[in-house]
Parts: sequence; structure tokens; C-alpha cells
Amino acid sequence: MDNEQAQLKIRSRKTHRKSRLGCGNCKRRRVKCDEKKPMCTNCVQHSIDCDFRLSASGSPSEGTTLSHTQRFKFRESKYQSQISPSQEQLRPNYRSSGVQCDSVPTIGFKGGPGEGISLTDLYLFHHYTTSTYCTFASEAAHSVWQVHVPQWGFIFPSIMHLLFTLSALHLAFINPAKREVYIKEADDHFTFGVRSVTTVLALDTLDSGNCQQIYMAAVMICFAYFARGPRDGEYLVFNVKGKSEWLVLLHGVRAILAQKQAEIFTGVLAISEKEQPAEITDHELDMELSRHVQHLQKIKATVIAEVQADRDFYIQVTDDLIGCFGDAYQARKAGSAPPELMPYTMGWTFRLPEMMIERLEEREPIALVIMAHWTILLRYMGEAWFMRGWDQHIILGIRACLPPAYHDQISWPEEVIAFGG
Repeated sequence: MDNEQAQLKIRSRKTHRKSRLGCGNCKRRRVKCDEKKPMCTNCVQHSIDCDFRLSASGSPSEGTTLSHTQRFKFRESKYQSQISPSQEQLRPNYRSSGVQCDSVPTIGFKGGPGEGISLTDLYLFHHYTTSTYCTFASEAAHSVWQVHVPQWGFIFPSIMHLLFTLSALHLAFINPAKREVYIKEADDHFTFGVRSVTTVLALDTLDSGNCQQIYMAAVMICFAYFARGPRDGEYLVFNVKGKSEWLVLLHGVRAILAQKQAEIFTGVLAISEKEQPAEITDHELDMELSRHVQHLQKIKATVIAEVQADRDFYIQVTDDLIGCFGDAYQARKAGSAPPELMPYTMGWTFRLPEMMIERLEEREPIALVIMAHWTILLRYMGEAWFMRGWDQHIILGIRACLPPAYHDQISWPEEVIAFGG
């Protein structure tokens, strides 16, 4: 009887044709695909895009292929093998809450049909939109970084890659045990992110249609440069081994603003007119500022007494630095967070005349002494995760480049950076 029952069971099994032509979703879920087109039955039941429909709708003969500038190709993640094959394909929602697009962007995928976005990239995207975005600006600008930057990323691939870069660098900062993994991920995306920006600048194709995206991409590149951390021999405005990488980035931002500044700061990037804040009195901060200004005035007096040929622009950059200190301390008294000091801190380097940059590259002592006092402003930005360690790195680099006779002239910024004050 047992043998007869076994034979009956064997005969009752449904036979099916073996095939390797099933859709990618069924293969990943390890279920049999009936290969119906344009969508197999399993994909219809699970309400997910089927490879068969994607391959049919993506045919060039139907005229649905997007232009190169509208397609974002996600690379396959090295973590893909760790993802369970039962994961359903995720389908992003592209509803806009403020950015108007001519068409709904379609993401093109690198690799075989149906492979989709890697979960690593989705994780980086999620971390950025829930955590990283708010670390770069004041609350008033959060919507730009959380909403508009990601939306632009679906149209302008460089922005999406740079978004992933900043997210990975942020994760590297808050997860030191996995720092190397996240740094590698950030470096890979950074390479792709820089490519389109440099191409636009090199080919002189900056226009009113892309200037905001190019500008934001350039700003994100600058943030990524800081977040990557200090490098040996690289001290922002000068490099002991050659041309400063930071200066190259700075000149890129300058070039963009020189061409399209009026068009960049419109719409979501429009600079809101703020009422001039009332003068705030904070005795401790006022005393701090007074000490900084006194030391800068001493440097200025030294320039007037001892410098001949370069006197005028040394006085100019020193006066500008004194003004930056005043603005930064006014912001600090108003309770501004460290990232909000960026315009006053980096504004000084942005306005440096070419002659001052040349003197720093030549490691002229007076120029280095003035820059050493500027690093005090970097210290007050040090609580921002992407600026950690830059003040100490630059002041140590300046000291190493200065002749011993000038060491006393940077003792004040060294003291402030080491001990505060």
C-alpha cells in the first residue's frame, strides 16, 4: 500500500517546463515565473514592475529613452551579496513638493534588468534626508537641503552622487568602527559627483537652466572636502607640495557666481531679507572679540612699520579679517550654530586678492601670520562634524612653515586653539 500511495503522489505532481528566461524578480524570490508578457503573473500579484514590461517600454523604437542628462545610473553596491534575495524591488515616489520638473525622471539601472537600486544607496539616501541634511545650514534653509537638493539629484546625477558622498562621510564620523567602509563608499560617489560639474565649467555650458544645480553641487563638493578631513601638507589656501585643492574648488565657485549670481539666488535659493538684529550685549563674548581685534591691530601696526611693497593689500586683508570677526561674534551672540558661521569664516578666503594667495603659496611669513589669526574663526566652527580638526591642522602647518623668529607672532591663535579664549 505504501508503494502504491507513493506512486499516486508522484503521478499527481504538476509538471512544468524548465526555463532560465524568467523575470529577475521571480529569480530573486526563487519562485517559478510563467513568463507572461508584458508582465508575469507573480509581478502582477505583487504590484511590482516586471522585467518584461521594463525591457519593452525601454525600447528605443518607442521613443521613451530619456536624454543623458535625465538618466541617473546607480552602480551596483558591493554589499549586494549581503541582501536577502527575498527583498521586493522598491519603487520610489517622485511627487514634487516645490521643484517643478518638465517630466517625471526615470532612474536607469547599471547592471541587468530588474536589479534596482542597491540597498546601500537607499540607506545613504535615507540617512541624508533624516539626519545629514540638517547639519549644513540653519533651520531656515533645511527645506533646501532636505527637499530640493534630493529632488534635483533625480534630474542632475552629480547632486545625487554628492548627496551619497556627504551621507557616507557623516556615517563615517558617527560610526568610527566602520569608518573605512564608509570612506570608500564616499570616495566612489565623489568621483562621479565631481565629473559633471567640472565638465560644465570646462565646456562653458553654464546657463540659466542649470546654474542653481551646478552651484549647489559646487557647495556640496566644498562640504565634502572639509568632511573628508585634513590632509598632510594641505592647508586650504596653500599646499606645501603644489597647488591647493581648496583653491581650485574656490575658484570654481567664484567662476559660477561671476557668471550667474543673480539667477542662482532666486526661487528656493533666494536670500531672504532679514531685519537687522538688535545689538546684543554679551560681556564675555565682547571681551573675547576685543582681545582678538587687539592682536590683529598689532599685526597691522607691524605691517605698516616693516612692510613696503605689499603693505596695502596686507592692510586690506587684515581689516577684512577684523570685520569677519565682528560679524562672526555678532552671530555667536545671537545664538547661531557653528555651521551658520561659514559665511564669515570662508568669506575671508573667498575675497582674498590674488597677491595674498601668491604670498601664502610662497609661504611669506607676514601672510602666514595673518592667516594664523584667521584659524581662530575655524575653531568656533569646530563643533560642526565636517570641520573637526581643521583649526589645529592649519595652525600646526603654519608654524612648521614659519621661520622661528615669527613664532611669537602666532602665539595668540595657538593659545586660543589649544585652550580656548
